[in-house]
Amino acid sequence: MRFCAKLCACAFALAGLFLLGAPALKAQQEEHVVSSQSLRQDVQKAADTRQANEAAVRELFSTPAAQKAMKSASVDYRKVDQAVSQISDEDLARLAQRSRETQRDFAAGNLTDRDLLIIILGIMALVLIVVAVR
Repeated sequence: MRFCAKLCACAFALAGLFLLGAPALKAQQEEHVVSSQSLRQDVQKAADTRQANEAAVRELFSTPAAQKAMKSASVDYRKVDQAVSQISDEDLARLAQRSRETQRDFAAGNLTDRDLLIIILGIMALVLIVVAVR
């Protein structure tokens, strides 16, 4: 009989602790520092930025001058294209910025074809080196 009474007392004590702690746990679970919507937006923004940066680098490599430079260096465009996908976000952002500046300068007439070829070969070498190191 005593064992049964002790068991019932323990069961009631555990039930009381559970009931007292449940609202606090629920409130703690509902209160997040960052909302899931905000996290989704941040992830989407990062994905959009990466996609835009990849497009900028690929756009430079798809120009006739870049194709000519790759052909003269015996580099396969597919290798460069695959390498662009493997570059870290930080390196890709730097290369994309450089690609945009190069295209802007060439369109404005600030660069000759020779200058453009040298820059393209440099960027292409950076892409392949960064991927080879990783």
